[in-house]
Amino acid sequence: MRKTYFYALVGILMLALSATARAQQIYGDYVETRSADVYTGPCFANGEVGLTGDQAILAWKVQKGSWNGVALDGLSVVAVAKAHATLGDPFNNPYPAKAVLIVDQKATVAQREALVSFARGMAGDLLANTARVEAAPIDMEIEHHDGHPGQASLKAGALAGVRTRSIGENDHLCGNESTYYPPLVALSHAMPAVAVLDQYLGDGLGVSWTLNGKRSAFVGSFAR
Repeated sequence: MRKTYFYALVGILMLALSATARAQQIYGDYVETRSADVYTGPCFANGEVGLTGDQAILAWKVQKGSWNGVALDGLSVVAVAKAHATLGDPFNNPYPAKAVLIVDQKATVAQREALVSFARGMAGDLLANTARVEAAPIDMEIEHHDGHPGQASLKAGALAGVRTRSIGENDHLCGNESTYYPPLVALSHAMPAVAVLDQYLGDGLGVSWTLNGKRSAFVGSFAR
């Protein structure tokens, strides 16, 4: 009787895992930076809202999966956006935003088109107005600890770069910090982080930037 129960339980677990795998058609790692602190207290957030936070870098590295029937295993895509207001501010509409997409240089023509479609599908209105699409070598690495993402690095040719570290005790400046702004896209897991480097040096947005040491990043994973 116990054996029958055990095998039945194993069968149910296997079916559940199979259903989860089928549901997750594409999955991988994600990095995001903003020009305003996302992990902060209301006093700091109120000092930035309306003045900054209108710039963002979003990057996806596909571990495995397809989009529109095109396999994207191991490929990356980066989106850089400039909005009209602080992203995440519930009292101001940041759209329309302007965006530049950077697709993995090693992708085929079909894969580049799928990467663009994937990024737009994940970020919605933020990438609706794309000023240009660039191809560049993209190197994106994320350290995983206990099954969750930790520190991250991103380099998209000479166009964009991000490095993050975990938030530590010295990053609590007012004592009541929290994840004030959520990530700009739906994720399966995300942790706020410090952007040691947040940089965009490309064209198409009318602005470039190099920011250091802000609590303005997310490191996470996606599955869809």
